Amino acid sequence: MPIRHIVLALSVAVVWGLSFVAIRWGVDEVAPLLLTAVRYIFAALPAVFFVKRPAVGWPLLIGYGLAIGVGQFGLLFLAIKLGMPAGLSSLVIQLQVFFTIFLAFAFFGERPGLAQLGGAAVALVGIGVIAVDRLEGAALLPLLLTIAAAGCWGLGNMVGKAAGRIDMLGFVVWSALIPPIPLLLASLLLDGPGAIPLALSHLTIKGIGSIAFMAYIATLFGFGAWAWLLSRYNTGQVAPFALFVPVAGIASAALFLGEAITGVEIIGSVLVFAGLLLNVFGPRLFKRAPA
Repeated sequence: MPIRHIVLALSVAVVWGLSFVAIRWGVDEVAPLLLTAVRYIFAALPAVFFVKRPAVGWPLLIGYGLAIGVGQFGLLFLAIKLGMPAGLSSLVIQLQVFFTIFLAFAFFGERPGLAQLGGAAVALVGIGVIAVDRLEGAALLPLLLTIAAAGCWGLGNMVGKAAGRIDMLGFVVWSALIPPIPLLLASLLLDGPGAIPLALSHLTIKGIGSIAFMAYIATLFGFGAWAWLLSRYNTGQVAPFALFVPVAGIASAALFLGEAITGVEIIGSVLVFAGLLLNVFGPRLFKRAPA
C-alpha cells in the first residue's frame, strides 16, 4: 500500500474518532434514531442529484444502507444515548476488525498474512488493556448494542467489497437513501410523534454542527474513502487501520467532553498504534528479510 493511501486510511480513522464526540453532542439534543435518519438525509441530499448512481444493483445499495446506516449507526447512537461513553464506544466498535477479517475469510476466502495477524494480536492486547480499565462502569445493554453495531459494520464492509471497483462516493451517496425510512419508522415507534418538534425546539449550533460533521465528513468522506480502499486492497490490509479510531476517539472525548484518560489507557493506545504499525510495515520488513 503506497504512503498516500496509508495517509488516507489514517485520515479516515481520525475523522471517525472525532465523530464520537459529534454523536455525543447530537444525541444530547435529538433522539438517537431520529438523529441517525437526519444524518443520512443530509448525506444523501442534495448530493444524490449531482453524483451519478454507481454501476451496481439496488440489492447491494440496500444491503449497505441497512448494514451501515440502520445497523451500525442506529445501534451505536442508541448505545451512546443510553450511557455508553463516547471514548469507550470508539474502542468497543473496533471489534468490527475481527468481524471483518472473519467474514472476509468466510465469504471471499481471504487469508490474513502473518504480519496482519501479529499486528491485530498486539492491537487486541491494547484494546483489552483499555477495556479492562474502562468497562467497569459501562452498563450491559449499551455495551451489547455497541458490539452488535460492530458486527453490522463488518457486514457493511463485505457488501462494499462485493461491489468491487466502482465509484465509491456514488455508492455511499446512493446507499444513504436507504436508512432514513426504517430509522424514521423506528423512531416514531420508540420516541413517538413528538420527537421531531422536540428536537427542533432544542437544536443548537452545536447540534447542527454535529449533524453536518457526521453527514458530510464522517459519512461522505469517511465511508467513501474506506469503501474505495476496501475495493482495492485485501481486507486484512485495510481493516486494521480502524484500530487507530479508539486512539483518536478517546483523546477527542477527553479534550472536548472532559472524559478522563488514564495512564493505563495511554499504554493501551500505544499498543494499538504499535499493532497498526506492524500491520502496515510488517509485510515489507518480512519481504526484505533474507530467506
